[in-house]
Amino acid sequence: MSNIDSSNEDPLHPPAHELHSMKNKLKAWLPKAETVQNNRWLRWMGPVLNHPRLWHLSRKGIALGLALGIFFGLLIPVAQIPFAATVAVILRANVPMAVASTLVTNPITFGPVYYGAYRLGRAILGEPKPADEQAAAELANLQELPASNQGTANRWRQGLEQLTTVGKPLMVGLAVVATASGLAMYCLVSIIWILKTRWTRRKRLQARLAKPTQET
Repeated sequence: MSNIDSSNEDPLHPPAHELHSMKNKLKAWLPKAETVQNNRWLRWMGPVLNHPRLWHLSRKGIALGLALGIFFGLLIPVAQIPFAATVAVILRANVPMAVASTLVTNPITFGPVYYGAYRLGRAILGEPKPADEQAAAELANLQELPASNQGTANRWRQGLEQLTTVGKPLMVGLAVVATASGLAMYCLVSIIWILKTRWTRRKRLQARLAKPTQET
């Protein structure tokens, strides 16, 4: 009878013990609550960040948090963390995952991501294909943002000015890349979560079925 009940369990909401190991690995990788709450970009939220659902390691929370972090990390060159965290709070996604996944753009990935988005945007808009040297020159200034001690407003102003100088192709390309990447990551995480749950349940059921035979 117990085998029948187990087979009818909802794969989207598995028993806690099935994903205990996976959740422990995620907790070790994600930033701690104190780190997020004391972040200079997020301190203004105050008690709002204490809501338990924002820290719960559920399928939807993790998938949505990862999607939001990647979306804002790719879409804008500055202040990705406050944008991702704010929307995560509104949608009740996992905030640490949203914050951590904004690191999809960093000094190593910045160049290739923006270069590809710029060329994609020009193709979508039907503009002539730029030479490699032209594209590289137009994007070079985007990496030269003001130092953090010059203030958030100054960083925002210069970041927007630099985006404007590159123009519509980069903005269109980034919007397409960020949206597609966020949606793809949400779907991928959800699928992996469900498959992992079903695989674990199948292994457990096989062990239960084999146990009476071994005892006999």
